[in-house]
Amino acid sequence: MNDTILEIKNLSLIKNDFVIFDDINFSLERGSYMAIIGPNGSGKTSLLKTIIGLISQTKGEILIEGTSNKNLSADKIAYVPQIKTLDRTFPALSIELVLSGFKHKWSWNISKNDRNKALEYLDRVNALHLADRKLAELSGGELQRIYLARSLAKKPVILLLDEPATGIDLVCEQSINTILNEYNKIYRTTIIMVTHDWSSAYHHTKTCLLINKKQIFYGNSKIALTEENLQKTFSHPEHKHGVTFGLKEIQ
Repeated sequence: MNDTILEIKNLSLIKNDFVIFDDINFSLERGSYMAIIGPNGSGKTSLLKTIIGLISQTKGEILIEGTSNKNLSADKIAYVPQIKTLDRTFPALSIELVLSGFKHKWSWNISKNDRNKALEYLDRVNALHLADRKLAELSGGELQRIYLARSLAKKPVILLLDEPATGIDLVCEQSINTILNEYNKIYRTTIIMVTHDWSSAYHHTKTCLLINKKQIFYGNSKIALTEENLQKTFSHPEHKHGVTFGLKEIQ
């Protein structure tokens, strides 16, 4: 039985003759947990946005459950952007943001059933106490949990996260990693996470894509995240920085 959930074939994105990423190829089975790692400007975020259809690719193919992403239901994929790009001044409560994930609109009059569903997913991410808190009052880590609850409430087949640890402390990062690991195992939701933290990727993800405009390496995280591959990914072609990419222990 073919259990492939995502196929990326010869994918390139070029804007005004500028290569954002070129010739990306990989496939993922249902329940995979993949990290995308590369330096700033390497094309990581653009790759995520291309997969979900926010950016139209100039070349290649994206298939989700065998169907082009151009014809895909919005409920199939959930996306958690970087916290630093989010507008916290929007006058809404945490529970209203979670509701917008599965209602596809802002709901000011909340039914009992919808409220209970939203509370269920807030509880999953240990944020039940934040349900009626204004978004403007939340810390970076708290806001990250609300957006994660919003995405999980859609029950997507693929969950994409862009730097989920940005702007949060280590304790919150470890908690979010635990939540993602458990959700991945229980529901077999395929998770794709952009991160700069290769130690976290080494310990938590199953596969890894190393990218710097082009695909450097794709495969098992334990094999991908070697000193040699990280040097190829983060060093300039003309010279190397002399930096050693060690792996830190994760609690």
